[in-house]
Amino acid sequence: MANFDADIFFSSVSELQAGIKARQYSSVELTRAFCDRLERLGPRFNALAVSLKHEALRQAHDADGDILRDRVRSPLAGVPYAVKDLLAVAKHPTTWGARPFAGQVFDEDAFVVKKLARAGAVLIGKLSMVELAGGGGYRFAAASLQGPGLNPWDTTRWSGGSSSGSGSAVAAGLVPWAVGTETSGSILTPAAFCGVTGLRPTYGLVSRTGAMALSWTLDKIGPMARSAEDCGRILHVMSGADGDDPGSAGKRFFHNPQFAPPMGELRVGYNPADFDTGVTPEARPAFDAALQAVRGLGVKMVETKLPDFPYGAMVSTIIAGEMGSIFEDLVASGDVDKLADKRQIAGIKMTQELPAKDYLRAMRLRRLVQQAFREMFYDIDLFLTPARGGPAGKISEPLDTPGPSGSPVIPAGNLAGLPAISLPCGFAQNMPVAISFLGPAFGEHRLVAAGMAFQSATDWHKRRPKLP
Repeated sequence: MANFDADIFFSSVSELQAGIKARQYSSVELTRAFCDRLERLGPRFNALAVSLKHEALRQAHDADGDILRDRVRSPLAGVPYAVKDLLAVAKHPTTWGARPFAGQVFDEDAFVVKKLARAGAVLIGKLSMVELAGGGGYRFAAASLQGPGLNPWDTTRWSGGSSSGSGSAVAAGLVPWAVGTETSGSILTPAAFCGVTGLRPTYGLVSRTGAMALSWTLDKIGPMARSAEDCGRILHVMSGADGDDPGSAGKRFFHNPQFAPPMGELRVGYNPADFDTGVTPEARPAFDAALQAVRGLGVKMVETKLPDFPYGAMVSTIIAGEMGSIFEDLVASGDVDKLADKRQIAGIKMTQELPAKDYLRAMRLRRLVQQAFREMFYDIDLFLTPARGGPAGKISEPLDTPGPSGSPVIPAGNLAGLPAISLPCGFAQNMPVAISFLGPAFGEHRLVAAGMAFQSATDWHKRRPKLP
């Protein structure tokens, strides 16, 4: 039986797989260690929804057999991971973080879970989330079946929503990587707050079959991991066409860093105001340093402003219109009143009264947003901004507590269906903060390349919380 020190739990995907190949430990031994850690520490951060230890050890045994025969299925083979409880795992509860669905069980795995299983990745658990992925709007971090997501850097602070458990679990070394989902910020926010790397892919690049729908035209699934390099490896496996997902783009992402564009050829747009008035005063030094680190990569910095649209109102209207149809039965049955957050209950009920003309107007305006972003990316290759305006807030504080204006890049990028990556870039109030690159549609290769270059020049992604 291998003896693992704390470093193993914060190793990269490639390092963990290399250890298995070198016979330093088996996938079974590694999986058992991560399962035990997830079961022991997961509840401390309200991060664990369901442990899958029994099935995980069986998958790990199969992975060991493959590797002994020199049959390594993918860069993820033999490496443990966990998924947000929004994804179906056959014969196990899929609660969507909400009491009305606490007993819900599906007969079939989500498409992404199947794909990762075929690749030899080892699923060890399901992670907590904000109820119904935050649909309807929630006011407190406690809007979850497992309770508020607690940040491993400071458990009085929030880990971010709605992929709260995924952010906490990766940051605390409970899993090497996790699957999150985003409709408008739910990968980038917990990644930024928890000091991990999160990659939101282009709309349609990763299948959503078997995932709870919140907004058919906005939902996306992506990885949260230790580094941009890990995210690239994971997306390489996760991406691909699915005929059962009407939103599938029918495309793949191939992680080939040897073909990455030279940094000196990249034009990076940014708005100086985002790094000034858009962030909290205590976070400004970290963001200033991050901006200089990006300049130091040799990229050409271009002052750029996002196209001017009412992004927040648009994304809220589209989510409300689509969610109103998705959760119609929940409202009609009265089970919506079992949710934990009163404002969210009221918000979901209000979606039943949204005028069709408002939804259609937002969708028509959305086409103009998409065209405007296509034109913006004629002049630049990536857009740089703070991922969030400051560190995570206290779990006791209402989420609508006034703060910095921030950049509208999260709702804007989601409306346009564009990919983005969140990268740790320092600390404020002893909590992580992060920058984010936004790219053009199917420009994940540029995002991963820029992320890898930034993380080669800095070590913020290697910092880890001191766990009690």
